[in-house]
Amino acid sequence: MCVLRDSVEKFIRQQELIPPGGAVTCLVSGGADSSCLWHVLTALGYRVSALHVNHGLRGADSDDDARFCAECFGAEVVDAPGGATEDDWRDLRYSFATDRLRATGHTASDQVETVLYRLVASGAAKGIKPRREDGVVRPLLTLWREETEAYCRAEGIEFRTDESNRDTKRGLIREEILPRLRELHPGADRNLLRLVEDRPSALDELLASTAGSKRLDLGGGLTAVREYDRVWVEQTPVALSGEVRWGEWRIASELPGLKVRAWRAGDRLAGRSKKIQDVFVDAKIPRSARESWPLVVRGDDVVAVPGIVEAEGVLVERVAD
Repeated sequence: MCVLRDSVEKFIRQQELIPPGGAVTCLVSGGADSSCLWHVLTALGYRVSALHVNHGLRGADSDDDARFCAECFGAEVVDAPGGATEDDWRDLRYSFATDRLRATGHTASDQVETVLYRLVASGAAKGIKPRREDGVVRPLLTLWREETEAYCRAEGIEFRTDESNRDTKRGLIREEILPRLRELHPGADRNLLRLVEDRPSALDELLASTAGSKRLDLGGGLTAVREYDRVWVEQTPVALSGEVRWGEWRIASELPGLKVRAWRAGDRLAGRSKKIQDVFVDAKIPRSARESWPLVVRGDDVVAVPGIVEAEGVLVERVAD
């Protein structure tokens, strides 16, 4: 857990959120995020106090949350009934203790949900700022929700779960929309987060250098390849199990352990010293066509070059589109 605390401290210093050893009031709800926030800032040596705003929206459960925060964090409890929307309740929470430096437990998970909502609602990829205009700071924006929950469990910190969150707009995004987006692509959360972090993608990094070579799986059966200052996109290697269609080629084999992939610099014919580049030259294959030309390989050895070098047990047919 020291690693997590170090990560939070690094973010605080980078963003200049809290002066070293300074006083800060945590706005606590009793959930895992704000409980983690209170404990981490205390462990890092800040002078931490706590404030809980009770809207009374859930009757006895709201009162239990307030009692929990008072007992566990020594929180000052403020009753703030009223308001009809999530925006109203947020404004109410931020209207208290304005004379102090306040911190909330917003995480990277909250950031993703906010970005997605604002994209749909306004078309703008605006996220949660590390520091609000009124000075409220968010020291946990580099952590994911599962990390705050894991921290609380590891440190033996109790926290409460607000089941009514499922009925909010954020709950809809969290419980239904994001899980479906992850089915489309497992990196959905991190890709949404990049919209506000201004962090280069893996493809940006591949394109930013001309040193050496690099390959990047783009998904959807495509791979980006850079060899020094040349960049191209090729199909990702596929197992040759029965039949494979690669461009204008139909390749079939029942031999075990074979794959079909594009040519790579340095490739050689299996059991021979001849480079595939020389095979292409001898066959008068234009340079522009070589990167997309299929090779049948076993491990690093090239078994067949469709239309040029045959191999027993590998059937190749050139077909029209």
